[in-house]
This record gives sequence, structure tokens and C-alpha cells, in this order.
Amino acid sequence: MTKLTAEQAFAALSPDMMLDAIESLDFPCNGQFLALNSYENRVYRIGLEEGGHIVAKFYRPNRWSDESILEEHQFSLDLAEEEIPVIPPLEYQQKTLHEYQGFRFTLFPYQGGRAFETDNADQLEQLGRFLGRIHALGATQSFTHRPEVSLQNYVITPREYILESGLIPKYLVDNYAVVTQELTQNIQDIYSRTANISNIRLHGDCHPGNILSLESSPFIVDFDDARMGPAIQDLWMFLSGDRQYMTARLGDLLCGYEQFYEFNPDELQLVESLRSMRMVHYAAWLAQRWEDPAFPQAFPWFNTDHYWEEHIQSLREQVSALREPALVW
Repeated sequence: MTKLTAEQAFAALSPDMMLDAIESLDFPCNGQFLALNSYENRVYRIGLEEGGHIVAKFYRPNRWSDESILEEHQFSLDLAEEEIPVIPPLEYQQKTLHEYQGFRFTLFPYQGGRAFETDNADQLEQLGRFLGRIHALGATQSFTHRPEVSLQNYVITPREYILESGLIPKYLVDNYAVVTQELTQNIQDIYSRTANISNIRLHGDCHPGNILSLESSPFIVDFDDARMGPAIQDLWMFLSGDRQYMTARLGDLLCGYEQFYEFNPDELQLVESLRSMRMVHYAAWLAQRWEDPAFPQAFPWFNTDHYWEEHIQSLREQVSALREPALVW
């Protein structure tokens, strides 16, 4: 019998195997098993015999080293120690990262909540306060094992992967190559004008889906993409719509943010660059994971002529957005 690769074994990871792994840490399960919204890893809400739930996260192989995972865990633990509302990993026998039959996994306390309201000024101000506190602690030292938000990591390398993947319809390859090269040049020009911006430890993927709203506070979840980058990386994903609307939402966030950490207004020049970088990176992420059966099932619209036509048009629109004046604070 042909031995499965690590990726194939991960794609075939069974509920029984996951429950066995969890119970190996003395968490007897009652059989309740609910998949949560994650595709990069396998994340499930698990019912416990004694009542309540935990969340189990099984890591995709060959993505993060043990050191980079533990670095993320320690960041979350340090934030929780400062009473910032994040969800840190559970420790068992003084460890947060565990292994069962070749699969690495971590357990988290379960925290329910409702969707975050991106146009609620009070919630945005409160979120801004917590992000300011996260960045104040994040700026005290650097990640050693985690990457940074950069043009190389988010555009140049992903662009090369897509062009070599054979996934783009042949009649669109030249269009994609030209528009992404134009994006790259524009972003390089913008970064060259913002040399005084510092990288700090960030959440890295701070969008509304990673915020849980409770009666008392928003909870910031899923630090899996934590990395080094400019502070605006954790703010810009709450800024969309026309210029007036984005400026108002920015004001809501920074009203709370600057109570705990000083915001560098020069970083506003990076908003559309970071938006463009995420678009290119996201398409490459889907392409890289397309052999995982979960991805065609979850993203059936990807890898169609219509998708690539719309993606290229959206990138063209971003070239225009990069030439517009930056938001002002």
C-alpha cells in the first residue's frame, strides 16, 4: 500500500482520531463534534462528558514549525495575562502544543459570541482600545520564528506561484502578469515613501470574522497568522466603502486605539497596498491548497474562468486605488 503524504493524511484526518487525541490529554469527550470555520487547519468544538465544550485545533503539516506555533501561543498567553480579551491555548502538563500519531494539535477554551458590527462606533472604539493594548505589548519585542507582512511574502512569491501553477486560463495569463507587475511597482513606490514605519508583533489577520462580540467586550480570536508588520495591518480590514465612510470608521478605531498606543499617521499610506497584497496572497493560498478535498468543496467558484476574470479586474481597480490620496488622520 502506498504511504500517504503528510498533506494526504491531514486531509483524511478522522473524527475518531481527533477524539482519541483529545482524550489522550485527559479530556473525556461526549461525542459532540462541530466543525468551525477554518480551512487552513482543522478546528472543532468538542463536547465534554463533564459538561461544556473545548475547541481543538489540528495544525496543517509543513506550514508552521513547532517554534513558530509556540511563539504564537506565548504571545496569546502574555496578552491574556494583561487581561486583554483573547483566547489563549490551554496548558496540559505545562505544554500547549501536543502531538498524537504524527498530528500536532492544541486545545482552547470555548467562547461563544455574535458577529461583530463593523459600523457600530462604540464597538469599534472598544476594539480600538484592545488593539492598542495588543500593539503596545507587541512592540516590546519581536517574533523570531514568524514571518513579516512584506511585498515579497504577500505579492512577489504568491504571484510567481500562481503564474507557475497552470491554474490561470491561458488567455488570461498575460493580463494577470501585467496587472500584478504594475501592482508590485506601485506598492514598492509607496513603501519607499514610508521608510519611518516600524514592524511590531501583530494579530496579522484581524478581520471582523475573527472578532466575537459579547455583552461586555469584543473577543479577538485566532492568532494563527500572527507575524511582524506595521500596526495598520490590524486596522485596515475594518475600513471599506467610500472615502467618507472609511474615514469615519478609522476615527472610531483610533479614538480608542490612541488611549494605549500612539498611531503613526504615515501608515495610512499603506492601506490600499495592504488590501492589494491580501488579494494576491489569498488567491495564491487557494491555489496552493486546491489539492485538499476540503477546498473545492468550500470554494467551488475558485479556479473558473469567471473567477480569474473578476480577480484580474479587481486588481486593476486596486492599481487605480493605489494612486488615490491616502486617508488622513
